[in-house]
Amino acid sequence: MTRTAPGDAAVPAAPVAGNTDVDQNHRVRPAGLRPLWLLGGVVAVVVAVIVGLAFGPVTLPPGSVAAEVLNLLPGVHIHSGLTDREVAIVTELRLPRVVLGLLVGAMLAVAGAAYQGVFRNPLADPHLLGVAAGAGLGVTAVVATRTTTGDATSNLPIGVPLAAFVGAVTAVALTWLLGAAGGRSRTPATLILAGVAVSAFLSAVQTYLMQRHVDSLREVYSWLLGRLATAGWHDVLLVLPYAAVTCAIVLAHRRELDVLTVGDEEATSLGLHPQRSRYLLLVAASLGTAAAVSVSGLIGFVGIIVPHTLRLLAGASYRSILPLSLLFGGAFLAFTDLTARTIAGPAEIPIGVVTAFLGAPFFVLVLRNSRWVSP
Repeated sequence: MTRTAPGDAAVPAAPVAGNTDVDQNHRVRPAGLRPLWLLGGVVAVVVAVIVGLAFGPVTLPPGSVAAEVLNLLPGVHIHSGLTDREVAIVTELRLPRVVLGLLVGAMLAVAGAAYQGVFRNPLADPHLLGVAAGAGLGVTAVVATRTTTGDATSNLPIGVPLAAFVGAVTAVALTWLLGAAGGRSRTPATLILAGVAVSAFLSAVQTYLMQRHVDSLREVYSWLLGRLATAGWHDVLLVLPYAAVTCAIVLAHRRELDVLTVGDEEATSLGLHPQRSRYLLLVAASLGTAAAVSVSGLIGFVGIIVPHTLRLLAGASYRSILPLSLLFGGAFLAFTDLTARTIAGPAEIPIGVVTAFLGAPFFVLVLRNSRWVSP
């Protein structure tokens, strides 16, 4: 089925029941964000916050926790029934960790959705494209060469996200160049294979760097597994500006991602600049990935699980996928972090292990059902 406009080339459309709208000229266009899905995302975030604050080594009443969270709002005074010690647990220990989990999950999910739209490939993910490996190398270079002692992941210096961003952008550039090496076209398959090769190379450099700084090996290795255990308000404030910039840029281009799915020629005929939009989205997604990696370590598969699930349930339009990835991605990682710190309590499982356990079979499912689309 196609839709045409005067003077424009035919644009292929593949409407799916419940996933398209028809305008007054009877042209099929992708469905926009549905209010019920938006409400569901907000509810998921609220539930994730309350549950994440209430449960742990010390279990607190969810109702009292919700009241204490409301007390943080200006002009609100509700008797929660919590002791001073319990209030400190909620506001000083658990709340920054939950908020950081929301930010990291949102950035990883939004970045994954953006990569999938740019490369027109449902398997595109920060880890598969080498972006996470590049960001990890940048962080390792800073953490391993620090002269301070103690936990290398606490009170991260302001330069850590910048180093992660440089590594992430370098990895994207290498993947992009390698994907067209030998005169080949940049198909999704070659880009994914190039990303795997770049990731392996950067991981080897990272391993060499770690071996050269054995004194910080334990801290770096703990960080590589992915965890939010050392989260504090310092980390939240450090990553917040990067999250705001990433989400603002990607969400502002969500309609352009829908247009890019029909091909560069059609997008150009509609007045867009495909390459410029593609580069801007790549930089923004890499910035978000770098910021997330710098504070949480290497947490994989969030960028595949969340966007692809939303694509199946809420529709293929990026006008829906991106805002919902922001909400459900944050809620997903908050719930995953709760699982990581309670399932083997009092010990904690690295959150990267939990996401890998969930993501590996999901990746196989996506790989089996996906259809490769060449740019």
